[in-house]
Amino acid sequence: MKKERSKKYRLIQGLRILSQTIFFLLFFYLLLRTHFTGEDYIGRVEIFFHFDPLLAISTLIASRTIFISFIFAVLTMVITFIFGRVVCGWVCPLGSVHQFFSFVFKKAKLLKPKNSTDNRLAWKYYLLVFILVGTIFSLDLVGIFDPLSLLYRSFSVAVLPALSQSFDAALGLLYQVNFSFLADGLAQFFENLALNATFLQGFFIGLIFIGILLLNLSRERFWCRYLCPLGAFLALISRWNILKLKIDRQKCIECNLCNIHCETQATPFPEEKWRSPECDYCFTCSSICPTSAIGFPLESAPEKIESVNLARRKLIFSSILAVVAVPFFRLSPSWKRSSPKLIRPPGALPEEKFLQKCVKCGECMKACPTNGLQPATTEAGPEGIWTPVLVPKIGYCEYYCSLCSQVCPTGAIRALTVPEKLKVKIGLAWVNKNRCIPYFLGTPCIVCEEHCPTSPKAIKLVKTEVIRPDGTIKTPAAPVINTDLCIGCGICETKCPVVDKPAIFVTSIGEDRSERNQLLLPLLKEDPEVFE
Repeated sequence: MKKERSKKYRLIQGLRILSQTIFFLLFFYLLLRTHFTGEDYIGRVEIFFHFDPLLAISTLIASRTIFISFIFAVLTMVITFIFGRVVCGWVCPLGSVHQFFSFVFKKAKLLKPKNSTDNRLAWKYYLLVFILVGTIFSLDLVGIFDPLSLLYRSFSVAVLPALSQSFDAALGLLYQVNFSFLADGLAQFFENLALNATFLQGFFIGLIFIGILLLNLSRERFWCRYLCPLGAFLALISRWNILKLKIDRQKCIECNLCNIHCETQATPFPEEKWRSPECDYCFTCSSICPTSAIGFPLESAPEKIESVNLARRKLIFSSILAVVAVPFFRLSPSWKRSSPKLIRPPGALPEEKFLQKCVKCGECMKACPTNGLQPATTEAGPEGIWTPVLVPKIGYCEYYCSLCSQVCPTGAIRALTVPEKLKVKIGLAWVNKNRCIPYFLGTPCIVCEEHCPTSPKAIKLVKTEVIRPDGTIKTPAAPVINTDLCIGCGICETKCPVVDKPAIFVTSIGEDRSERNQLLLPLLKEDPEVFE
C-alpha cells in the first residue's frame, strides 16, 4: 500500500527537533558560562531553573517564602495549561537527551519499540505526591529528582570533569607525537572553559546518570514516562489544553504504528483512549502514520480525558510514606551538633533554611573557581546529600569571589557583593601542632601566613621553643590563629605543605550563619569571669 505520510506533521516534527536542539544548546551554553570569567559578576546564568514550576512550588512550600525569580515558572504553567506538555517535548534539555539516546538505541537495534499497556505511568505521580507531602514538613528532596537539577548536577560534577580528564589525556598524546601547534591552541581553549575536574562524588553521580540513560534500552524516554515528577506536575496542569488529537476513521487502517512508536505511552489509538496529559506533542504518531489519519486541531471544547489509573490506596501510601520518612531523614547527629566538615559557602542561609531551599543543582560547584565546593555526603545527614560544602583539601574559598552566591537559583545562598562577602565568616582555622613543621620539627615554615588573605592577617608567626629528638632547642616562628580575624576561607589548609593531612585545617565552628555553632558557649560569653 502506498504510504501518504503527512508532510505537514513531518515538518512540525523537524521543527520540534530543532527546538530541542536550540534549548539544549542554550542550557549547555549557560552551563559552560558558569565560571569565573575575569569579572566580579557573570550575569543570570541560572535563569533556566526559574522556569521550572516544580522547583518553584516545592521551594515555596518547604521554606514558606516566595523567591521572586520564580515568577518565570508561571509562564511555563500557562503554556502547559493552554497547549499541553509541549515544554516536555520541545524544551526540556533532559527530555532531549533521553530522546537522543532512545533514537541511538533504536538505530543500533538495541531497543525495539513496542505497544506498552503497563501501568508504570503512575510511578511519577506517586513520586510527585511523596515529594510535595514531604515539603509540607520542610523536607525538600525535589532537587534529587527534578530533571533540570539532575541534568545540571550530572554534567557539572561528572560529565564535564570526565571530559576534562579526557581532554588532558588527548593533549598529552598530541604533545608526545609533536603536534604542539595543535595542542597549544586546544590547551588554551580548554583552559578558558575553566572546567573543575575533581569531585568527591563524581563517579557515583556519573554512574547514576549513566544508569538513567541506559533505562532507555527498556522503553523510549523511560525517565520521562515513568519517573519524572516535573512531567507528572505538568500533566496535571495540561488536562484541559486546546490541542486535541483527532483520527480520521475513514483513513485509519488500524496498523497500531502510532501506539508502538508513541514516546510517552499516550495511546493515540483508539482516539477515545488517548491520554492527553501524557502526550508531549512530539507529533511522532502523526508523522509516521502511513495514511495521514492523525491530526492535532485546536479545539477549546472539553473532552473526556483518559487518565492514568492512580490507585487511591497507593496515593495515600505515598503520602504516609513521606510523613514517616521525615523524622528518619533527621536522625543525623548534624541536627544536634554541627559537623566540623559542614562548611557552607559564604552567604548560605542558616542550616535549616538552607536545606529547605537548596535543590542540589550544582550551580555553585560549577561556578567555584578553585573547585573547593563539593557535593556533600554525610556531613549534613541524608537530607543534605549533594548540597554544597567547602572541602579545603581540594580548594579554598577565593577571597575576592562571590560567584556561588550569584548563581544560586533558589536563594539558598544569599546574594552577596564582593565587599559584603569579605566580611562573612564561614569557619575557623586550627593548627595541629603534632603535624605543623615549625612546632614538630623546629624547622621554619611560613606558607599559611604567607597565603592568608585577610588584612590584617589572621595568621601570625610567633617565636616558639621546640625540643628536637636530639635534645637541641630550636626557636622557629610558628603560626598562631587570631580567631577574630579568621574567616575560614581554607586557603591555609589548601596550601599547607603537609600534603596528606594538612597541619592547619578549617572547621565550621564560628560561622556567621549559626548562633549555636560558635567557639564559645553563650553562657561563657556573658560571664567572662569564668576565665579568671
